Amino acid sequence: MDHDEAAAQGDERPVTSREQDAVRVLLLLDGACEPANSADLDDLRLQSSVGVVRSQVRLQKLDFWLRNPDYLADELLNDYESSAEPPLLDHAARILDSEEPEVRRYPMLRHHFGAYEPLDDALAVLRSAGLIAVRRRGTVNRIRQHDYFLLGQGRTVARDIVGQAPEFAYYVERVRLVIDLADGLGGSGLKARQYLQHEYAQAERGKRIGSVSARARTRLAEFRRSAAASGAGAA
Repeated sequence: MDHDEAAAQGDERPVTSREQDAVRVLLLLDGACEPANSADLDDLRLQSSVGVVRSQVRLQKLDFWLRNPDYLADELLNDYESSAEPPLLDHAARILDSEEPEVRRYPMLRHHFGAYEPLDDALAVLRSAGLIAVRRRGTVNRIRQHDYFLLGQGRTVARDIVGQAPEFAYYVERVRLVIDLADGLGGSGLKARQYLQHEYAQAERGKRIGSVSARARTRLAEFRRSAAASGAGAA
């Protein structure tokens, strides 16, 4: 049974291992983190940090596009439709002309606030290895925000992983596309953008969010025809 068949049947078994999640999240944090500020570095646990991703919502929404290349490609087509920048069409085409939307897709569950998959096990692996630190803001009774700090050792390990296993460069390349697509949006902004996708918004709560690969490939073909007709060339 492939991922889409499992989703269609409401299969809620994990589709990635803890180790896979740990590597993917580490490479995501390495590519997505912003510099920590001086107040952060006052915390002894964070003095070796090289950057931070602020909020669980932002981390989950970035991870959604990393885990779902069909949605990533369709959003690139959305940006191409509004900007007509050829590189956006090229990036989407490289995804959709391949089997990436099928073999690299790890669907996420639809929860009350959109796509969500528990990352506690993966984060625990990274924390226990001294690669990241997680800071909770708020009170004992109400945590307002989680901040995810990449430590110096985490960056070293992330770069070593890609150097020793070049196949993981795939995630480095896709993280760049994801961050460019996010374009400074916070977690709430990313959530709002993802909710504009009908398949995402209409997914039943507790079920995996379905694929948009067929629709995205149809759109790509239409954009190519339009580009060819206008003499602008196509991807």
